[in-house]
Parts: sequence; C-alpha cells; structure tokens
Amino acid sequence: MSSPGAHPSHPPLVPPLAEHGALAMGEAELRDWGRRFGKAANAPLVVTISGELGAGKTTLVQAICAGYGVTDEVTSPTFALVHEYHAPRSPVYHLDLYRLDRPDQLDEIGWDELVSARAIVLVEWPERAGDRVPVGRVSLSLQHFPDDPSRRLLYAGWHA
Repeated sequence: MSSPGAHPSHPPLVPPLAEHGALAMGEAELRDWGRRFGKAANAPLVVTISGELGAGKTTLVQAICAGYGVTDEVTSPTFALVHEYHAPRSPVYHLDLYRLDRPDQLDEIGWDELVSARAIVLVEWPERAGDRVPVGRVSLSLQHFPDDPSRRLLYAGWHA
C-alpha cells in the first residue's frame, strides 16, 4: 500500500485496511500494532498521536518505543513536555503538548530542532502545535469504541 507523495525512505506505516476506515482493537492488539510499527520505523520520522484523554495515546507510544528498541521505562511527559529515550538506531523524543496554550510556546522546548532531528519524534496532542506540525509525518488517531470501553478505534495516515 502506498500513498501519493510518500517519502521513499518512509513508506506509509499504516495497518492493513486503514484506508477503508478505522481498525477496532483491544489493548493487547494496540500494543502489538505499536510494536510492529516501531520495528518498521526509520528515523527521521515524526508521528502525531491524537485522541481524547484515556484513549491510549501513551500506551501506543510505549509500544512504538519498545518496537524501536527503547529499553527504558516510557512514561508520559505531561509535566516535562519532552522525554528523550535512547535506542540503537536513533534517539526517540516523546512530546506531550497537552499543557501548551499557544503554538508559540513550542519555541521554549526547541520544537524546530526536535522535529527536524534524525530521530523518531512521537507527539501527543499535536493539535496544540497548530500549523507548526510538519508535513511528511504519520498521523495516528485513537478514539474510544462506541459501546465497548475495552476497545479503541485506530486511524492511521501519511501526510506528505
């Protein structure tokens, strides 16, 4: 499966059937998908992960990091805003923008340097970055599954 305009070093890393809608999955399936995504990922790559509180964004980040080779404990950087993890292939930056009020506050965390680094950059709450979210990213979105709180809907896409 390929998307028009996809960067040749980063084929779209979307699950099968994602172009036909959302994938419904439980936590174990979400973790498995995230590990496979992380294993297939190559730096530099920016991944945005959106979804309401409790949708599983940090769970997905933990799985992506595990698949990419991060061995440290991966926790939410809600108060620190940025956590850096070491992996054999490149650093991984995990950003949580929930506490930002305005996109210009991104300058305080070195946003431009982070999203242009030779790293995997995982961004929770990307909508807080406004138009500063880079093109050439993979966008993931998690939503609670209607009528089943143990399952999530995962949407994935490539934005060239």
